[in-house]
Parts: sequence; structure tokens; C-alpha cells
Amino acid sequence: MKIWLDGALRDAHSAHVSVLDHGLTVGDGVFETVKTTDGASFALTRHLHRLAASARGMGLPEPDLDEVRHACEAVTRANPMPRGRLRITYTGGLSPLGSDRGEAAPTLVVALGEASARPDVTSAITVPWTRNERGALTGLKTTSYAENVVALARARQQAATEALFANTHGRLCEGTGSNVFVVLDGELHTPPLASGCLAGITRALTVEWTGAQETDLPLDVLERADEIFLTSTLRDVQAVGRLDGRALPGTPGPVTAKAMRVFAERSADDLDP
Repeated sequence: MKIWLDGALRDAHSAHVSVLDHGLTVGDGVFETVKTTDGASFALTRHLHRLAASARGMGLPEPDLDEVRHACEAVTRANPMPRGRLRITYTGGLSPLGSDRGEAAPTLVVALGEASARPDVTSAITVPWTRNERGALTGLKTTSYAENVVALARARQQAATEALFANTHGRLCEGTGSNVFVVLDGELHTPPLASGCLAGITRALTVEWTGAQETDLPLDVLERADEIFLTSTLRDVQAVGRLDGRALPGTPGPVTAKAMRVFAERSADDLDP
């Protein structure tokens, strides 16, 4: 495997990051996950723009997006595979032990791993922990992911693949690595960004391509929704067939099935929408 690290392709066994990198010691970094198909990256421009926005939000130096794009292209060429997870990681670099950043340049890592197609239907749970819609990291895709690790582990214990959060006001927010959509009386809704959810790339395209409404929703909307689906880079549009042990019959429902079809067709027509 070839990995891009700080300006060059390297073999995986020689691609070393310092144990004093701020991304490791305090989670001071941002990242993107990009879907690749036969070496082609999907929606790369949108992902790069979000990477830059997350870096600005963290107070990190602006990444050189031309370099990041070149790194992504080099890594996908060097690691041919039918379907992949391209991971871009950008951290605060070598720093003192503690929260203060050092004077070193940021660290850039781009790696590619194989990914399998997700099933059309999955199970999810809700968790008692909340997203802070007013936090310093709200809306940023950061490497500080331990909260998601804990929630996802609970989901796995219950034979589910995703855990859904409310925010501090008890409003529906997002999953550990996905956005959530619900169907109410035939209308498609998703929480607004003001809920504290991440501005998902797949979420934005789904809203654009389906006309879904951004609606402030209570968490208990999940108990009465006719259909529920998740969106993310590697899930695309994935129906939820069971939530907290409640089966949603006929999954995927008609609105979800249409969203799945529209997303598949539109994304195939334009790899960088």
C-alpha cells in the first residue's frame, strides 16, 4: 500500500507520523472520507472545500487544496481497487504535549483502503448522549471522534450499524457518521445545520436532488416516521429497517426507494457535482 505523507508517496511501513503530532496527542486535526470507484473519486471538490472550512474553524493553517487533490490522485493511482475509502487527514503537526500548538507545519496524510458496498437496509439505535449544537467544534469534521466510537460500539452491541443523537434541546441531530432523513405523511425532512449536525456532502446532494425540507424536528419523530434513511459518503442513501428494535415494515419505503434511485443515477452522471 502507498500512502501520501507530507509531500510524497511512501510505503505503508515507512509512512511514520511523530508520536508528538497534535492530531495524536489531543485530536487537533480535521479529515475527509471520499468514496472511490475504479480510481475515480466522488464529489472530491466538495470534500476539499469542507476540509478547508473545517481547518479554518479549527484555526489551522489553510491547506493547499491543489496539493491535497494531487495527493488524492497519486494515492488512487498507486492503489488500484474497485471501491475504496479515501481518507484525508490534516493535523496541527508536531507540537508540545498539551493543548498549545507548536511552530511546525501541519501534517497531511492521504490513504486509501478497500470498502465494500453497503446493504440497502440497516438497523440503527438512539443513544442517551447529546450533540452540542453550540460547541466550538460544531459543524466541523474533526479527528476528535471518541464520542462517536463510544456510541457506535453501543450500536454494534445491539446488532445495529449506526447510533443517532439528539442535540441539547432534544431535537433530532445526526448519526455518528451519517445524516438522517425522515418521511412524514409522504414528505421528506432532514434536520437543519442549526441542529448541530455535520454538513454532509451526501446530505447536501440528497436535499438538492430530492427537494427534501430542512426541518427542526424532535427526537421522538423517529417513533412516528413512516420511513427513515441515512446518508453518508460510503452509505450513499441507506434505509433504516429497524430502529431501537422497532421494525419499519416495507423498508425501503417508496420515498426512500426514490431517493436511492435518484442519488444513484445523478451521482453516476456526474462524479464531481
